[in-house]
Amino acid sequence: MKSESKAGRCATLVLAADRHAGDVVASATGVACKALAPVGGIPMVQRVIRSLRASRLVGRITLVGPARDLLRGDAELERDLGDGTLGWLENAGSPSASAARALQALPPGQPVLLTTADHALLSPAIVDHFLEQTLEGDCDFVVGVARLDTVQTRYPDTRRSAIRLRGGPYCGCNLFAFASPRSRELAAFWRRIEQERKRPWRVIAGALGPLATLRYLIGRLTLEQALARLSRKLDMKIGAVVLPFAEAAIDVDSRADLALVERVLAQRTADTERSVQP
Repeated sequence: MKSESKAGRCATLVLAADRHAGDVVASATGVACKALAPVGGIPMVQRVIRSLRASRLVGRITLVGPARDLLRGDAELERDLGDGTLGWLENAGSPSASAARALQALPPGQPVLLTTADHALLSPAIVDHFLEQTLEGDCDFVVGVARLDTVQTRYPDTRRSAIRLRGGPYCGCNLFAFASPRSRELAAFWRRIEQERKRPWRVIAGALGPLATLRYLIGRLTLEQALARLSRKLDMKIGAVVLPFAEAAIDVDSRADLALVERVLAQRTADTERSVQP
């Protein structure tokens, strides 16, 4: 898998449909779906696509949702979808079901990167770091995480969900790599994680057994131990890339997230303008 991965690029899926009607970010910004919410004047999904395209390890990009008619109002998206430089697939009833459907449409031997349209601070550096570490390894499936202290040191006012493991806690980063054909069997397990994403101990209890659950609850289970047990349970090698980027763990799920991302982007613009002044 290692040599095959280095020889090509990852097909990339961007989950872009809302989880439910009346999304708070879409409502706050007056758009039809969250993916089209502008941050720094640019729709979030456009920022994600541009960062992915700037990565040397990303191949064809496909949006999974939202409904095709919702995208017609964005001239850039409509052009790219029309000329085939950007793909689109209909979403299913949940992110995990949408991912499972989209994976079925891709060649089984193709490594696949999956991310989300609300990853507004995603950068080419984050993508490259995650994929370089993934493709140099031998795991079937890889998830991106960041230490909570990495996030809070840079953005002390943000609140993120985190899994309390020894050496962590760790935040999810909405970056997943299906690095082998067998990894696509994980869609059913992902659905369980999706249903319990605010109560990770239930996932651990079901997947790893009572001893691992106890160790997790008292803060003694390490990330490596959890991954090793999960790999044995699922009969495939599960890995994680610990990302050194605080922005990797920031997706836009709330008005507070939206305000934070707007501040970050405004600061970046101000810094760029100062750097080019004579």
